[in-house]
Amino acid sequence: MESKIVWLFIFVILYWAYCIYWGWRSALMAKTASDYFIAGRRLSLWVFVLAATATSFSGWTFMGHPGLVYRDGFQYAYASFYTITIPFTGVLFLKRQWMLGKRYGFVTPGEMLGTYFQGDFIRILTVAVALLYSIPYLGVQLGASGYLFNVLTITDASPKGILSENVGMWLLSLIVFIYVASGGLRAVAYVDTLQCILLALGIIIYGTIALNAMGGWDAMQAGLAKLAATGVGKWGTTKGYGGGDYNAYFAIPGVIQWTAGLGKQTPVGGLWTGIMCLTYMFALMGIQSAPAFTMWSFSNTDPRPFAPQQVWASSFGIGFILFFFTAFTGMGGHLLGGNPAVNQAGLALSKVLPEALAKNPDSIVPHVLNLIAQTSPWLVGLVAVCALAAMQSTGAAYMSTAGGILTRDLYKRYLKPDASHTAQKLAGRLGVLFIVLSALTVATFSKDALVLLGGLAVAFGFQMWTPLAAVCWFPWITRQGATYGLLAGILGVIFTESFGLDILKSIGIDLWGRWPWTIHSAGWGIIFNVPVCVIVSALTQNEQDTAHRMKYHNFLREHATLPASKKGLIPIAWIVTLAWLFFGIGPGAVIGNYIFGEPNAGLKAWTFGMPSIWAWQILFWLLGVAMMWFLAYKMEMSTIPDKEVEALVEDIGDTGLEKPSV
Repeated sequence: MESKIVWLFIFVILYWAYCIYWGWRSALMAKTASDYFIAGRRLSLWVFVLAATATSFSGWTFMGHPGLVYRDGFQYAYASFYTITIPFTGVLFLKRQWMLGKRYGFVTPGEMLGTYFQGDFIRILTVAVALLYSIPYLGVQLGASGYLFNVLTITDASPKGILSENVGMWLLSLIVFIYVASGGLRAVAYVDTLQCILLALGIIIYGTIALNAMGGWDAMQAGLAKLAATGVGKWGTTKGYGGGDYNAYFAIPGVIQWTAGLGKQTPVGGLWTGIMCLTYMFALMGIQSAPAFTMWSFSNTDPRPFAPQQVWASSFGIGFILFFFTAFTGMGGHLLGGNPAVNQAGLALSKVLPEALAKNPDSIVPHVLNLIAQTSPWLVGLVAVCALAAMQSTGAAYMSTAGGILTRDLYKRYLKPDASHTAQKLAGRLGVLFIVLSALTVATFSKDALVLLGGLAVAFGFQMWTPLAAVCWFPWITRQGATYGLLAGILGVIFTESFGLDILKSIGIDLWGRWPWTIHSAGWGIIFNVPVCVIVSALTQNEQDTAHRMKYHNFLREHATLPASKKGLIPIAWIVTLAWLFFGIGPGAVIGNYIFGEPNAGLKAWTFGMPSIWAWQILFWLLGVAMMWFLAYKMEMSTIPDKEVEALVEDIGDTGLEKPSV
């Protein structure tokens, strides 16, 4: 057996032992339903910081992100700003959700929304969003883990891998199910702490391997300069569609492309226009507005962990890793032999990667790891487990929270309102089993359907912004407005994604393609969501309902209002945030194509010795970290309330009931 396989199994066994240990230990600690579903609201600061970060950045960050940087170049690398936009959602909503959860004893977002709006339809919609998010997203992660395990176990003696992709996927999923079903959210959180460290470590390692293979920083920049001076690449040049006429690997192709009609034509010079980058970030904002993260917020003793997770762990830490090490790997694919056109033009620094990479960009990480398979097999095994941990970190969280949502919002709400804590925990474990089997079944027997559904997941999560905004900020949004707005948003997402387009084509409607006018489906969803929410809310105002909602908002204002000395900062916060969104990840980002030196002008013309678009991204990453610090700390959007939040309800043993606190 090859030494890399031996090391792989050694690290996998150690990793599995850690997972099973925390599943067993957490099961012993889970005395009540609250203990099982939201860790008894007692997660420690650093556990949440690391666990929430691991949940936010999945195996797609580890495997798929560098592959897309390779495929589309720096125009796609704007997606790395999700290290800021994902926790930006948390800044807006997590603290206030925690306060409501602590005050009123909510365990799931459905309980919070159903109680706040005094209606069950929005509660059912929340369950639907949780399932539509969790099952395809989990299926993608588990499928990717099986694929990785299969690739890494290929040897001369087993050219198809020791374990097939499906067998590997089911085996790896069994371990995740055991520790998640056993210990609930607490087990997920403690395993995620290790997974977060492994995710970050793995990206740094393979990025360093790619950089060294290119000959270091200076050699890489010289190679990029030669490539940028040509039109070589998948998309050719941007052809002056508002972003200049440059190699499309080094420029975004304008603000928006109306010439793409209703999305049925391929955008000229690449997909990632300024509007596309902005609306794609909307989609990824859906990660922390998805129902799972509401339960993460409820699981904390206080809001103390929110700000360090949002500002330092995510925005700064993961941001630094992605804007540098992922870029090394993705762009390195062109200079290391992985691009046939670049090789033919004589621009490659070396040819250590196979040209087949162009047909399967997602395989770039395994190919980079193979560069050290002979000299450092132990390191290949370690990074493989880093990848496995990254893929399972998000999946485990969605398994646990979806099981809790099914239990509390369906089983306990409609089937057995007096369910004991023991019965609820059993139902939660069965819910986890249902989620896992559903995801694995789709991943095994219908991979095409999985890909289509996976494209919907985060865009669905973003549609939760309107009901969360209602609960946390805007009492004038009514139950009907939030419900119909959310429903309109879901439909807007579905029918601008491949899944919905196939449905329309089956009934003879074929008027537009995926992501019309280079606007992502999350953008189309919110375009329908917000107007419907506002209009319906305006038409359905009711004094009695408003008075009920104001009970919650008066509580929030009492505990979370800015002191008078800081109210003058509110306009500044709006200006800073909108300016960053516009210039950092939106239409204004076209300036970054050339402001620090035109891409085709040569290395000496580049102000910072790197492509202008890369320098612009790094600049706005740093400005984004500063913005997040300002909002989270200075504007007190993620800090501990000055006034203590007193709980009105508490768990009382094994009855599953709640009563007012004494």
